[in-house]
Amino acid sequence: MDQGWDVDAVVVGGGAMGSATAWALARRGTRVTLLEQFEPGHVRGASHGAGRIFRLGYTDPSHVRLAQHAHRWWDVLQEESGEQLLTLNGCVDHGPVLALRDLAQTLQDCDVPFEYMTGLEAQARWPGMRLDDRAIVQPIAGRAHADRTVAALQSEAVRHGAQVRHGARVLSIAVEDGGAVLCVTGAPAAEGGAAPEVEVIRARAVVVAVGAWTAGLLADVPGLEGLPRLVVTQEQPAHFPVRDEALVAGDDWPSFIHHVDPEGHAAARGDLGADPAYPRLGVYGHHTPGVGIKVGHHGTGPVVDPDERDFAAEPGRLAALRDYVREWFPGVDADAPEPISCTYTTTPDERFLLDRVGPVVLGAGFSGHGFKFTPGIGQILASLALGEEPDAPGVDLSMFALARFASDRPAEPADSAEPVAAA
Repeated sequence: MDQGWDVDAVVVGGGAMGSATAWALARRGTRVTLLEQFEPGHVRGASHGAGRIFRLGYTDPSHVRLAQHAHRWWDVLQEESGEQLLTLNGCVDHGPVLALRDLAQTLQDCDVPFEYMTGLEAQARWPGMRLDDRAIVQPIAGRAHADRTVAALQSEAVRHGAQVRHGARVLSIAVEDGGAVLCVTGAPAAEGGAAPEVEVIRARAVVVAVGAWTAGLLADVPGLEGLPRLVVTQEQPAHFPVRDEALVAGDDWPSFIHHVDPEGHAAARGDLGADPAYPRLGVYGHHTPGVGIKVGHHGTGPVVDPDERDFAAEPGRLAALRDYVREWFPGVDADAPEPISCTYTTTPDERFLLDRVGPVVLGAGFSGHGFKFTPGIGQILASLALGEEPDAPGVDLSMFALARFASDRPAEPADSAEPVAAA
């Protein structure tokens, strides 16, 4: 290897996006090392747990095209790994007519199949749910199996020649001779033991996909001074048990997103006026077999330091979830929640950061709705690391570039007021 590079590429971060990138690079014959600071299956980040929503539906066409691109790579990953990673039992988006209008139009424009029905018609299909005025049902949607996906990506990356290392913490990244130099250390020594040695790895390119740790790791990297503020929050959805297992027989309870819109709700009720019990926050969730129904609010958690989290459910937020479940899920026990803790790392416009500056490729800011795109984003980041044009038909990748946060351009708002939902 010329110029003394130890590897062609290092991927920092062994969550979903980093593992997908390592798989994509190794599959193309690249000599790649994946470094993850924690043990396999850890719960400190955003990629752990049983499930995330998978869906194609967004109001923005580029997000739909990106989801379609990812779906093709989900199929490749499932076929090559022999693992079922998607359960396509559908997704129900429900809300007032006005809240669903743009979504329906974009799905139609992008040739995504869907059914449009009244909330009462959808309730007859899934009697454990109460639904808002209108519902959009997408059949190419459902649940992605999070833990199994990360494990499959890493296993497949190794099968193609990648080196995957856990307990390897990157202390710093420097740019030298057109490449990247990383200082890496092992797990902290036990009290009284010797400090772990520091290893230096030289790579043609480095892909940084470390979620909540992004800003800290890149703080001193030249060219990344324009990194936007990434807000790290501790989110707390919860699993609620099903009252009657017949409601979820065959695992056919769909994923769901409630597009709460008080103005649209009031307009739909006309002279009746708004229902004072109408919810204030949108909700997302899905069935987790053997556990219950996952229900959560999108992006409402407190700002945290990822190294100083308490993982504790905040009582007020948990109470709000229970109130919602009691009102909108007659088939679910609102009084027996099992809280979940994860992090969001959110950009100002809730769009991702997919870009390259010098030898540093950045995959960050997945804002609580990135998991569904995992294998497709891995392909994009791999192409950026290899200096190639990413192949993602119909996707405007400029909307994910750092340049949109240049100091002479105001940050654009998120694409719509809909809850984009954790996935």
